[in-house]
Amino acid sequence: MKSMSPGRRKLVNNAITYGIVIAAFFVLQILNANKMLSPALQGQLVPICAYVTMAISLNLVVGISGELSLGHAGFMSVGAFSGIVAAISLQSVIPSGPVRLLVSMLVGAIFAGIAGLIIGIPVLRLRGDYLAIVTLAFGEIIKNIINIFYIGIDEKGLHFSTQNEAGLHLGSEGEAILKGPLGVTTNTKLSTFTAGFILVLIALTVVLNLINSRSGRAIMALRDNRIAADSVGIGATKYKLMAFVTSAVLAGAAGALYAMNYSSVAAKKFDFNTSILILVFVVLGGLGSIRGSIIAAALLYVLPEMLRGLYDYRMLIYAIVLILVMLVTNNATLKSLFNNLGKKEEKGGAAQ
Repeated sequence: MKSMSPGRRKLVNNAITYGIVIAAFFVLQILNANKMLSPALQGQLVPICAYVTMAISLNLVVGISGELSLGHAGFMSVGAFSGIVAAISLQSVIPSGPVRLLVSMLVGAIFAGIAGLIIGIPVLRLRGDYLAIVTLAFGEIIKNIINIFYIGIDEKGLHFSTQNEAGLHLGSEGEAILKGPLGVTTNTKLSTFTAGFILVLIALTVVLNLINSRSGRAIMALRDNRIAADSVGIGATKYKLMAFVTSAVLAGAAGALYAMNYSSVAAKKFDFNTSILILVFVVLGGLGSIRGSIIAAALLYVLPEMLRGLYDYRMLIYAIVLILVMLVTNNATLKSLFNNLGKKEEKGGAAQ
């Protein structure tokens, strides 16, 4: 690998990443067909795909763009509830489940992208802690808006209210879809592991192509040295907004996939803790490492379930694993830190 040109090295690394995802899919399909997976793990296959997509998309903002976002679950919730509303509303028009799932994911991606654009234009002018605080506030605002929203459908179309379910004024055959704090309680499960696998491949393709494009190099240039990038005419707002909106679109599609895997979904599921969980996947997998995000999200999401038999020690073991993964993935950083400390001690000794 070291003897290869940078371009060829990127192609090989990307091929390895795709290979890992495809191999994992076929192995899990074989294990599932032979009933070698527990029912709990079978139920986690779709959420794993959703969280892997979320980790890939957040890494585009945090690792590639170099901005700290703490409201990624907000985009996930926008995609989840807009996708559910679209899927339930189109039941009579689109009887095919897979087609309706595709439409719901597209709707979720579009609405999350619009939210990302609206938030990104003013927010991306901020930096560092200020950006993190505003994105955190965005996630909480979205959750509270959904908690007061009521949406129903009847023969006249969609009805909206911010008061209560009675305020929808539905007809005799009407149905309430979103019920404020209760969320959605009558959802039809449409998500499949195959659909999740396809979404992960799409997210990989979009993010890796963006990273290796001219726009991706501009985004990384802004991350490494904003002043130098500005001096050669690279527009900071344009390219950072590109990464932010792309990340939001993928998060919206992942949110729709996740929501369509459950019969009931509430806004409290997409809170600050969910954003932090996704950020943990990105950090432990390695900032800027798409492959690391995939592996970390998959392993760390199923780890609590695998340790369920050790209930009393489960979270202790989970914390130890997090620390060990952090040490391994940041080994190069630790070596550099210790080398720098050693050099300073040598210089101090020489001065004395």
